[in-house]
Amino acid sequence: MSKILVLGAGLSSSDLIKYLLDHSKVLGWTVRVGDLSLETARQKVNNHPNGQAIQFDINNNKQLQDEVSWATAVISLLPAFMHPVVAQECVRQGKHMLTASYVSDTMKSLHEEARQKGIALLNELGVDPGIDHMSAMRVIDEIRAKGGKLTGFISNTGGLIAPESDNNPWNYKFTWNPRNVVLAGQGVAQYLENGQYKYTPYHRLFTSVREYNIMDLGMFEMYPNRDSLKYREIYGIEDIQTIIRGTLRRAGYSKAWNVFVQLGMTDDTYKMANSEKLTKREFLNSFLPYHPTETVEEKLKRIIPDAQDEVVFNKLKWLGMFDNEPIGLANASPAQLLQHILEPKLALGPNDKDMIVMQHIFDYELSGKKHRKTSTMVIIGKDTIHTAMSITVGTPLAIATKLLMTGQIKDRGVIVPTKPHLYNPILNELENFGVKFIEEDVELS
Repeated sequence: MSKILVLGAGLSSSDLIKYLLDHSKVLGWTVRVGDLSLETARQKVNNHPNGQAIQFDINNNKQLQDEVSWATAVISLLPAFMHPVVAQECVRQGKHMLTASYVSDTMKSLHEEARQKGIALLNELGVDPGIDHMSAMRVIDEIRAKGGKLTGFISNTGGLIAPESDNNPWNYKFTWNPRNVVLAGQGVAQYLENGQYKYTPYHRLFTSVREYNIMDLGMFEMYPNRDSLKYREIYGIEDIQTIIRGTLRRAGYSKAWNVFVQLGMTDDTYKMANSEKLTKREFLNSFLPYHPTETVEEKLKRIIPDAQDEVVFNKLKWLGMFDNEPIGLANASPAQLLQHILEPKLALGPNDKDMIVMQHIFDYELSGKKHRKTSTMVIIGKDTIHTAMSITVGTPLAIATKLLMTGQIKDRGVIVPTKPHLYNPILNELENFGVKFIEEDVELS
């Protein structure tokens, strides 16, 4: 009997664990779920006869060694920075490992040792990264197969709120780790457009948005991700003229979020000395200059011109940023305080549904004519447990686990699913779960 160890039972794990348990009887699996919260792990296992729940602490080296020793394969849904710790132990013991996260430099360095030991370290098997790679490569390979030349590639993804649950001024709710949302975009966005290298630093990121009208869902805006350039090599499109990967939000989000960026409220590099005493209003005022008579509101509008926009100002007001309500978080960075304010306001309600929107735009030349192919995926979550995020992060990872455990994936070393023998069976099975793309191909004048 094969033993599958799942580390992390957070928001994105529900559909992964359900898939593994649903297949466990036929395929002879025991599925052990470990989380820092034993209760959370138990909820996900739900008394399944082939499931086990344990309390797991990544900082307990002996426990990590013991659990990896028990397992045939390990799936890490822990925060991405913890993956290398798990991976190193898996390589040491000769055990397969799978993640939904980007390949880090540390992970990459394990390739040769993993290959020599005959194990697979499969990565980037979630939604972004994951479904984005697989669906893009399928179209890119199809264009190549019919003799086309790809000239431009734009890929945008957003974890958003479903239209029927969109009931706040931000048109946004947290559907994944709130900390990652607060810290999103920090660094420099690098991309290629019409043959020119472009660089957008963090302080200008949310003023550099582009708008897209997607299917019948209305208007979205996109801000560029950190490094689109590396995907030229990953996708084998080194001679492409345009490549941009971005994050989708509803129109108007970025202008309001930029107020936080310009003030410095998304900074996570230092602790605020008096954070435990701050009210929301005092927190905001901490980033504004002293003035003997001006109110916080007046200073904000003077220092940050975007705050003069009534729509933007009302978004901030709705969050309670001007209220004298204590935040109640000691030894905290600005980013942590902001997250603490946002979480209760932007949390999914008990009847809310989330939404994943992904759209690829391929420009290519074929037989002397220019074409544009658009490939769009829209997934609405079922409820607050089986969210669109959980479906699209967990299900491809689960399918890949099945393919690996049944010998259908024979690749060894550090692997990402950009080859047809990897992405085709995963994408094909995903369609059974409603995860599919609508494609449109038009000839450009």
